Amino acid sequence: MDDDPPAEFVEAVAAHERELRHEAVRLAGGDPTGLDIYQDVLADLAGHWRRLRWWARLSRADPTGRYLRRRLARRIRAWRAEQIHEVDVRVLRTPPGTPVAVGGPAASVAFHKAAVLEGTARTALPTLADAAVAWVHAWRRAEHRRIARLVIGSVLLVGGMVQGMSWFAAPD
Repeated sequence: MDDDPPAEFVEAVAAHERELRHEAVRLAGGDPTGLDIYQDVLADLAGHWRRLRWWARLSRADPTGRYLRRRLARRIRAWRAEQIHEVDVRVLRTPPGTPVAVGGPAASVAFHKAAVLEGTARTALPTLADAAVAWVHAWRRAEHRRIARLVIGSVLLVGGMVQGMSWFAAPD
């Protein structure tokens, strides 16, 4: 696995970013941990990227969106299972005489200017940052798995050698 995300991966993240981020926050009930779940889903995508690209070439379809929706559903289900706190709902009434209109004359000057001004944030940078972070997380997981396989293989090899040597050294 390379250190930097491939261009195809960044394009896939850009194609599904808005929908995935919105769904993660919505399914998390507006909780900011929805963004953490979003990053975890992207890291899962990066970990399975080669397999998904291979499957896309064979089937002439885009399995990325399907995979992202499935992983998001699983991550949200696991997150909800971990939530053990009770939900306390209280209806708060606005005091009489308080303006309720969000964009009405009672809104601030900055709110009115925000509707007129163009956005200053570049859309490509957050997408690239999300893709790079997810790719690095998947790369670290792949490295940890590779090291674990090496350690387990070494232990099995040494154990097999010890067993073989004791078998050869045993008197008949």
